[in-house]
Amino acid sequence: MDVTGTSAIVTGGASGLGAGTARALAAAGSKVAIFDMNMDAARQVASDIGGVAVECDVSDAGSAEAAVAAARDAHGAAAICVNCAGIATGQRIVGRDGPVDLEDYAKVIRVNLIGTFNVLRLAAADMASLEPNADGERGIIINTASVAAYEGQIGQAAYASSKGGIVGLTLPAAREFARSGIRVLAIAPGLFATPMLLGMPQDMQDNLAATLPFPSRFGTPAEYAKLVLHMVDNPIMNGEVVRLDSAIRLAPR
Repeated sequence: MDVTGTSAIVTGGASGLGAGTARALAAAGSKVAIFDMNMDAARQVASDIGGVAVECDVSDAGSAEAAVAAARDAHGAAAICVNCAGIATGQRIVGRDGPVDLEDYAKVIRVNLIGTFNVLRLAAADMASLEPNADGERGIIINTASVAAYEGQIGQAAYASSKGGIVGLTLPAAREFARSGIRVLAIAPGLFATPMLLGMPQDMQDNLAATLPFPSRFGTPAEYAKLVLHMVDNPIMNGEVVRLDSAIRLAPR
């Protein structure tokens, strides 16, 4: 798919992987709608790239429906949707104070997995109304999983569950939407220079980076965005989850 002139939605687009993706798509010629809860940051990125900022709680049906409608009003139905919105928590299933609060687990599932599905269902419905290109393609949806989906560490039960759900969603969604010319893919990042990691003490960052075989540094949002652009451009890529992780395999802790 040619990015030039297309409309795109990027959830979590105000920072980290989402902001890097929004900037790359805009630089390639796409009209980008940034979905986020942090509107100050979203407006700043939107101003930088000539896009629009839309407030959206991806875990809420009504909020996402309103956000997709606002993006459609601004740019037309999106042919590209990249879901980067997510949260991460670190809690053992049973800690010193007993079993984890069920709501803590449910919140991560709601934002990361249900939020991804929520926007995917709405974006796919809009894409199905678009005119296909010469290859019969109408759109592409790229979700963000994690290497934790495969090697979740102790304390990552909720996060790994949510990202494992995104891995499991990829193929059945791609199969369902194939008849509409809509591709579905996912990226499973390793350690990336996002606000979550960069907020850690420097010595902790250095120790984490040293666990990466090569290159022994955090990935950057721009490098994540390069894979997004390749996926958009390559029509044969579909129904697959691609690890982007410098060959890391997470240890138990």
